[in-house]
Amino acid sequence: MTATSTPSAGELFRLVQSGRAESRADLSRLTGLSASTVALRVEELIAHGYLEETGRGVSKGGRRPRMLAVSAGETIVAAVDLGERHMTIVLMNRRGEVLADSNQPLSLLDGPQRVLVDVWDKVQELARELPGTRIEGIAMSLPGPVDSRDGRLLAPMRMPGWNGIVVADLLRDITGLPAHVDNDANAMAMGEFVERGQSVNELVFVKAGSGIGCGVIVGGELYRGYRGVAGDISHVALAGAPPVICSCGRVGCLDVVASGAAIVDALRESGIAVDHLEDVLALAADAHPRATGLLREAGQRTGEVLATIINFFNPRVLAIGGQLATADAFIAGVRQAIYTLCLPMSTDLLEISVSAAGPLGGARGVGDALLAALLEPERIDRDLKATSSKIE
Repeated sequence: MTATSTPSAGELFRLVQSGRAESRADLSRLTGLSASTVALRVEELIAHGYLEETGRGVSKGGRRPRMLAVSAGETIVAAVDLGERHMTIVLMNRRGEVLADSNQPLSLLDGPQRVLVDVWDKVQELARELPGTRIEGIAMSLPGPVDSRDGRLLAPMRMPGWNGIVVADLLRDITGLPAHVDNDANAMAMGEFVERGQSVNELVFVKAGSGIGCGVIVGGELYRGYRGVAGDISHVALAGAPPVICSCGRVGCLDVVASGAAIVDALRESGIAVDHLEDVLALAADAHPRATGLLREAGQRTGEVLATIINFFNPRVLAIGGQLATADAFIAGVRQAIYTLCLPMSTDLLEISVSAAGPLGGARGVGDALLAALLEPERIDRDLKATSSKIE
């Protein structure tokens, strides 16, 4: 909306969606449009299922205003957080409210086509629990770097057969719906931002699980960098780290010395029978000294990398999510490194905490991004115009 243009119906919707406007009077005051013009556009948005009235507000001297909100409606979006061995599915309405969720096993080794077909089958199965709803789009977070220019996966670790795949295109072919795809750490950062009421404008989110990634919120927006790989800390080489070779060809990268997969490998080399990260966490919960020590060491190494980010970026919040965030020893290691290596002026007001968004954060974050795209003012205006043309 520019200073010289007349605000469209879609732009009025955005004011309500953002929380800046709650009534027709608010919309008239914010846009300068006459009450009659606002009323006509609001009625159009209500008739097309974008807005709804939610009752009467508090009087400010005249009649109590009729309050407006985004309509929950009958349309939903499906959002999927894809992990190495599982998928988390959430179904959200246009308000971003989670209506249903599910966690299902999978294997990325099955390849893109088979995995995505399986995902779509599970999404439709979950949607059947919400009769009368219609899926209008699908979003997915992926455990690998995604080129923000074309959505192509860039040399993902632990995803053989996925390199160079444009997952959003494949999703659109399989589902016939609009699709949005992002890296899992970016999605979790957005989920954390939304969970905190979009009030923490400088936030660093660390996803610590089988792999390690990072998402950065700057000025209330996800910072992607030129190709969309900003925050990819997995290949930062650590001084003094064990000479373990990484998939990138170098040695001592954070991912191969501090990730969940690295801890599993280290325990196996010690003769301790573990299959997955869950086994490591179970050992640590029973005070197993080797498992606990490795978790704390992994946290310290992760904190070493994060210390540079904290000093440079000076965020308000460092949030840690993923399976490793459930281990007290890992979190303690992160804290120790950061408070040792960072300047006091960078840490005296810094909040270091486990993710507030929880296990649904990644799916909610990527789903919210899809909703933002589906509910762009221009898209809404096109929909209203097309419907009006059909009526005429």
